[in-house]
Amino acid sequence: MAVDTSPRSTTWTHVDGEWLPGNPPLIGPTSHAMWLGSTVFDGARWFDGIAPDLDLHCQRVNRSALAMGLKPVKSAEEIAALAWEGVAKFDGATAIYIKPMYWGEHGAPGSVVSVDAESTRFALCLFEAPMGRHGGTSLTVSPYRRPSPETAMTEAKTGSLYPNSGRMITEARSRGFDNALARDLNGNVVETASSNVFLVRDGIVMTPAANRTFLAGITRARVIGLLRKAGFDVVEATLSVEDFMKADEIFTTGNYSKVVGVTRLDDRDFQEGPVTRKALELYMDWAHGRSESEE
Repeated sequence: MAVDTSPRSTTWTHVDGEWLPGNPPLIGPTSHAMWLGSTVFDGARWFDGIAPDLDLHCQRVNRSALAMGLKPVKSAEEIAALAWEGVAKFDGATAIYIKPMYWGEHGAPGSVVSVDAESTRFALCLFEAPMGRHGGTSLTVSPYRRPSPETAMTEAKTGSLYPNSGRMITEARSRGFDNALARDLNGNVVETASSNVFLVRDGIVMTPAANRTFLAGITRARVIGLLRKAGFDVVEATLSVEDFMKADEIFTTGNYSKVVGVTRLDDRDFQEGPVTRKALELYMDWAHGRSESEE
């Protein structure tokens, strides 16, 4: 029986100058991206009539393209304008995920493996995706590690990095947890399998220092700035699993759900604490324009 390739929610994709509904067939068996992984993407959110930091997400996908050896064919401004055009195709009742993408169609002359930058293609996909839960999530320390810049394309938000995240989540869920706490090759905590992570101890907020082994996200940076502006001491540092086990609070940040409290890390239970709630409040107030603009 053939697999149903239709999307699981209302979806519109802009490619080659037109908007197409559903899941248009864009990559074939000889496409470089299909078998050699030359894909990059980014993800912004639209909800409540707003798209926080859309411009930064559009800028980052172009940086990811360059890191992959692709050629950005749209400016960040053009991508953002298309995103708003796409948003207008939805009924506005459900939050939307905004996903600009680049990929390579051919290998470089004289090389099957290296991508030909001149064959870069672009698509912008928007689909309905309700905002993630804010009621708490559980984590376990993953046996798998994040690669270093010498071993993987960590400078780009590329699809080729996500199978490693996927196996982290699958393994964690096999043991009854929602997600996994990921470490780098040196054993230091860097993020979860799908989001950035913070801890709070004695009123001080701490998050793993950006060491190029993980994506130091746009929402992460926004939350750091908002917390500091609100008077919190926020420190980026090298952190161990033990640091997280001794924390008063743990929370995650990411584009998909923004700020989510952690209620369990392996055999330790946590409460969603006041700093976690304040971080979400500050972010949502900023996003809705209820606070002063954060530079």
